Amino acid sequence: MQFKEGELHDIVKEALQKAGLAPDALELELTESLLIDETEQIKQQLAALSQLGVSIAIDDFGTGYSNLSYLRNFNASKLKIDRSFITSLCVSTQDDPLVTAIINMAKSMGMKTVAEGIEDESTLNKLTSLGCNIGQGYYWSKPVPGDELSAFLTKHQESNNSNLG
Repeated sequence: MQFKEGELHDIVKEALQKAGLAPDALELELTESLLIDETEQIKQQLAALSQLGVSIAIDDFGTGYSNLSYLRNFNASKLKIDRSFITSLCVSTQDDPLVTAIINMAKSMGMKTVAEGIEDESTLNKLTSLGCNIGQGYYWSKPVPGDELSAFLTKHQESNNSNLG
């Protein structure tokens, strides 16, 4: 709503200042459906957010209209591949060409790819072999409530450190 009303830049800037957070530590995820409008107002706001230092990721890529011109027009740094293409990767080869194409297209445009919905090691390995940069999913953890996140991260950092040697 704030995006379409033209207020997002000011809201984000104020929130960053209040939180004492550097703009480059924030990434906004925008769905394809929002970008389909491709209005001048949306372009201006995305440019202003990019100038501020905030990065933009396009979420659920491949599920909407997929107008490829917005990849050129909007300064996004990541494409998030929708989980509907990821969950069947090791069960069927039907989505392999599409996922490969998305990864290669993003790479050729200097963007990183994020695969949503990774639930097992074989899917992770397949995506790694295809060149996907980042993964999200239950393979690592189910969603964690905000008030439990700090303890969760501390616990997992300690277990990773103890596994190193």
